[in-house]
Amino acid sequence: MQSINRFFYGPTPEERVKAWQAKLRAEQRVLDREMRQLDIATNKARQTVKQLANKGDVKSARILAREVVRSNKQKDRLSVSKARLGSIGNQLSQQLALLKVTGALQKSTDIMKLSNSLIKLPQISQTMREMSMEMTKAGILEEMLEDTLDMDEDEEIEDEADAEVDKVLYELTEGKLGLASTTAGLPVLEDQLEDEETERNMEKYRQQLNGLLSG
Repeated sequence: MQSINRFFYGPTPEERVKAWQAKLRAEQRVLDREMRQLDIATNKARQTVKQLANKGDVKSARILAREVVRSNKQKDRLSVSKARLGSIGNQLSQQLALLKVTGALQKSTDIMKLSNSLIKLPQISQTMREMSMEMTKAGILEEMLEDTLDMDEDEEIEDEADAEVDKVLYELTEGKLGLASTTAGLPVLEDQLEDEETERNMEKYRQQLNGLLSG
């Protein structure tokens, strides 16, 4: 009988909620994988910054340190997004509890806000759009207004403050570069481009980080 009802009327509200929760857990795993890849690329970039600083290639060290700052911001953003996915899952558990009492799914402004914030994340954007449409049809969400989304987070990732780059340089070079704003005591390269291997490594790590940051 249940399979016949599903054929004519589609999944039950409870089945829909459980399917959404499964999708949310899958997207959390996607973000976990993304953060692990960021960690690997960032750790390699950090080591290269130290090597460049020791060779006196201040310009290249600073360029790569900026990529490290961007990757740190991106990891923070992914971590927050993972937590938001978990929050939606918790809200859906509350919907299941209400469903048993009221017999219907309820509108939720909390899920609305969380879904709005996640749609602009490239890694999970498509899934969240589809899920939001399904939730709208199920009566949990109202029509979403994408032009009301706050884009400040995107701007923060693209507009790193020099102070943050200086701080990373200072930490990675044990005070030789960055906050001290000096290259005193560092060896001088007569020709920075002579070290082709270091140059290739720096470009490789930059490309890896940029690929991850662009989603």
